[in-house]
Amino acid sequence: MPQFTVNASRLDPYKGFKFRIVWDGRVVAGISRISPLVRRTEVVEHRDGDDLSVAHRSPGLTSFDPIVIERGVTHDQEFEDWAALAYAFGASPGSEVSLASFRKDIRIEVMNEAGQIVKGYNVFRCWVSEYQALPELDSNIAEVAIESITIQNEGWERDAEIKEPQELSNAPKKKSR
Repeated sequence: MPQFTVNASRLDPYKGFKFRIVWDGRVVAGISRISPLVRRTEVVEHRDGDDLSVAHRSPGLTSFDPIVIERGVTHDQEFEDWAALAYAFGASPGSEVSLASFRKDIRIEVMNEAGQIVKGYNVFRCWVSEYQALPELDSNIAEVAIESITIQNEGWERDAEIKEPQELSNAPKKKSR
């Protein structure tokens, strides 16, 4: 069975460097790294009382790892504003958390080299558990300053509506005589 159904001659898997995140209906600017989407299901072992040699296994609770999102430091306050909804420094007691709006659903989109969306994942009930405004600053290294958020989530699913797109060829056309 071919790895690609629409583009059967394609051999290479999709690259990990073309992606974006969408929340609140817009693409978030400047994202440079997203940690993997990981789902874990506990293994529950049990055995019958009269069977000494075999432990049976079945699925238990499922959890979803936090997602770390990084980008270069700019004047865009999107990360900071979302993090402030989970804890606003200096807010009056009882109003540190914006209970009505600190959670949001996000979407992660993976694109092929031509910028066509090839996979999409919807991530549900996310909230910021960690916000890093600045990295360690060091005058002896030449690096981009990175800010990051760690978001907790209650699950994700692949968007099954996204199908493999027809990839266009940029090969020069042969001249007819």
